[in-house]
Amino acid sequence: MNTPQPAETAVVHNPAAGQFEVRLGDALAVCAYRRQGAVLEIDHTEVPAALGGRGLAGLLVAATLSWARSQGLKVLPTCSYASAYMQRRPETQDLLAP
Repeated sequence: MNTPQPAETAVVHNPAAGQFEVRLGDALAVCAYRRQGAVLEIDHTEVPAALGGRGLAGLLVAATLSWARSQGLKVLPTCSYASAYMQRRPETQDLLAP
């Protein structure tokens, strides 16, 4: 279930850090990745407790998958959250790396 996001919630791609981010106040939620050729490994998703319950992890993973798709990349979800997210969404299955 997705919780409506506040208007100020914006996902930002930080390619230098290899992650997508949402910053609210001093708290930072991230979906980190490593690009290996044509494969994007999503290896970590973290939402601080102060930002929990807002659906930010799903928002971050969705943004990461959308970017991977736009770049023609396959995805290897080694992060347990990203893996579960993709398993629950058939429309992401074509992104899975063999």
